[in-house]
Amino acid sequence: MPDLSQETPYADGKILKQVTDGVGVITFNNPDKRNAMSLEMWEGFGEALTALRDDDLVRVVILRGAGGKAFVSGADISQFEKTRHNAAASEEYGKRSAAQRALLADYPKPTIACIQGFCLGGGMQVAMLADIRIAAHDSQFGIPAAKLGIAYGYDGLKHLVSLVGPSWARLLMYTGMRIDSTEALRIGLVDRVIPDDQLWGETMGIATTISQNAPLAIKAAKITIAEVLKDESARDMNAIKAIGTACMDSADFREGRQAFMEKRKPQFQGK
Repeated sequence: MPDLSQETPYADGKILKQVTDGVGVITFNNPDKRNAMSLEMWEGFGEALTALRDDDLVRVVILRGAGGKAFVSGADISQFEKTRHNAAASEEYGKRSAAQRALLADYPKPTIACIQGFCLGGGMQVAMLADIRIAAHDSQFGIPAAKLGIAYGYDGLKHLVSLVGPSWARLLMYTGMRIDSTEALRIGLVDRVIPDDQLWGETMGIATTISQNAPLAIKAAKITIAEVLKDESARDMNAIKAIGTACMDSADFREGRQAFMEKRKPQFQGK
């Protein structure tokens, strides 16, 4: 697990940031409330994302929850009387938290959700926005909006439907049920399920592999996959062409060729 003594705190320490060997880690650190997200935590999350985005040494970002009991168990309901007690207040809350989710949705670097324990409500939104979702066997997933009388937002449902399809999205939303990691893997909500005691090592292994690959090639894959998912009329084919050209003209492409011929591990610089 990450060395907490080396982490940078945000939101009074309830969001933590660390960088190790090209891998950035953001930890939701509110274990007493199973990492439920307050508005301050959402804003601290955005600050940590921005810092890692702007750090040239960071090539991939892992999101995780502290305490081993939850990734993120949802919104901090104890704040609702102050921040989401009616439609107007909820709209303001939504704008402020949505701004941070938008950062993650358009993040230029690969992101991995490392999920152990509860991943519910707003936690599901965060996990679904990550590029890759790796879960421990003991994880549980659900969106209890119907049990709270609130509407789950368009962006969250768009991602849910894209991952699991409309029928499973309806079942999850109408019932507010929780599913385990085996079911989540079967329906496509997560990408891999790992034994609890191996989760962090496996996640870091994947992140390290990504960090050692050519950053421009990964960026090209991320941009192109995002465009594939759009309606054909909305696709930016020029962006795909531009990043493809940048890859072929890059020093990293030359390095990749030379390393292959010399039978050595390439040292990519992202240029």
